[in-house]
Amino acid sequence: MTRIQDMLKTIVATGGRKPEQEWSPGLGALFRELALARPRRSPRDVEAAIWSAWGSHPDQAVERRLEMATRAIAREDYARARRLLDPLVEAFPDWPEPRNKRATLSYLEGRDAECFEDIGQVLRLEPRHFGAICGFAQVCLRRGEREAALTAFEVALGIHPHLDGVRAAVEDLRETLALSLH
Repeated sequence: MTRIQDMLKTIVATGGRKPEQEWSPGLGALFRELALARPRRSPRDVEAAIWSAWGSHPDQAVERRLEMATRAIAREDYARARRLLDPLVEAFPDWPEPRNKRATLSYLEGRDAECFEDIGQVLRLEPRHFGAICGFAQVCLRRGEREAALTAFEVALGIHPHLDGVRAAVEDLRETLALSLH
């Protein structure tokens, strides 16, 4: 079985289940609200609250380091981002978000094996991490693994049904895969 197939089995098996330990209080309620067809707040606001919870840390200095790494990634200063993220992952192995950011960094650097490793750890800690699942799907697309990408995107939509870009990607992939069968 390939690494992609192994990761996909993990994603399908864990997609949407609650983590053993909540990183931040209130995440469960946010995910329940996000799953509603019509959440009380806008889905973007609920999603922003989830991302904020994932990125929060009791130590504000540590939280700022994660923010600095995120900005470094956005500026394409990948060396700086890695210098910030590696120690965060080492010091806080049970905090999913530094691993997720490092997975994003590895994806951007074309380091798929490292990306998969971090995504696997993120999903072990936070199985509802739709960002990590979508990241996996992006790697699959880059590698031409359209069926795996489709499945991962569908799992992400099961967790966060308001991801319009992912919904569009699912529709495109379904159409493309249907055409390739004929």
